[in-house]
Amino acid sequence: MVKDVLKFVLLFVLLVLAQVFVFNNIQLSGYINPYLYVLFILLLPYEIPGWALLALGLATGLTIDTFMNTYGMHSSATLFMAFLRPYLLNLLADREDVDKKGSPSLANTGLVWFLKYTVILVLAHHLLLFFIESFSFTTFFATLWRVVLSSIVTSVFIIIGMFLFDRR
Repeated sequence: MVKDVLKFVLLFVLLVLAQVFVFNNIQLSGYINPYLYVLFILLLPYEIPGWALLALGLATGLTIDTFMNTYGMHSSATLFMAFLRPYLLNLLADREDVDKKGSPSLANTGLVWFLKYTVILVLAHHLLLFFIESFSFTTFFATLWRVVLSSIVTSVFIIIGMFLFDRR
């Protein structure tokens, strides 16, 4: 139990530092902004209570908002992602996967399932984040294009990271 908590605290710190110092500096023509910190919400255990999931989603978003001066944009998008996660797990996962201990990861679930799970939640996060950022529907298609490109790049970075660091 303590080992798992320490693992997730370390994961949180590493993802926030990577986001702030590396991934925030990657902006290709203003359309591609990878947000790898969402991996923290993706990898939380199946059995985490709903209130804790929402609290961790809010804390993750607030931490990123603090470093990026975005005044709640990341908090709301990450909280929305944490809210959708249990519903998506019920939709995608088999009952025996959810009943067993652990967390959804590439090694536990397989590439196709984890890719669907990642793309859907990252797309939901990015949709809310970028439409809050633009706060207008006059640039609807440009914002939608940005959502799609950033979601693809973020998902690719997440899958690469899982292949590199999830060695089971």
